[in-house]
Amino acid sequence: MEMNLKVTATALALSLSAAAASAENIVEIAAGDERFSTLVAAVTAAGLADTLSGPGPFTVFAPVNDAFAALPEGTVETLLLPENKDQLTNVLLYHVDDRNLSASMIPAGSNYFRPILNSERLCITAGSGGVTIADGTGEMATVVIADIVADNGVIHVIDKVLLPGTRPACH
Repeated sequence: MEMNLKVTATALALSLSAAAASAENIVEIAAGDERFSTLVAAVTAAGLADTLSGPGPFTVFAPVNDAFAALPEGTVETLLLPENKDQLTNVLLYHVDDRNLSASMIPAGSNYFRPILNSERLCITAGSGGVTIADGTGEMATVVIADIVADNGVIHVIDKVLLPGTRPACH
C-alpha cells in the first residue's frame, strides 16, 4: 500500500511538472486554434507576435474569425496591407490590456478600462448576463469564452472586432 501511494504521488508530481513545462503563451494558444487564424495573421502582419509571446502579463480580448468576417467587405484585407501596419497595430492593441485580468477580476457594473492603445478606452460591463465590451464606435462585443489561461496572461474570446473611435459611454 505504501509503495503504491509513493508511485501514485510520484506520477502525479511528474504529470504536474510536465503540464507546467508545456504551458503555452497567448500566441501559441491562438495559433493552435483554427477559430483565431485571422487574428493570428493580423498579429503576425503587425509584428506583434514576439511581443504577445513575451512575459506579459497580457489580457487579450480575442475576436474569432467570424468577428473579422462580419467587418465591412475588404476591411481585413485593407488592414493587412503593409502600408496600413500602423492602423492594424492600433486596432490590435485596442484588444490588449497589460494586466492579467481573469473574468472574476472584472468588477460588476460598467467600468472604463484602458487598453495598451492608451489613447482609447473600453467600457466593460460585467453582470449576471456575462461580460460585454463597448468599443469606440459604441458597438458591443460579448465575451463568449472567458479565462483561457496562458503562461503570460489570459484570453477572453469575443464575438466582435473592437474598433477605436470616440470614447464609449459606460452606463
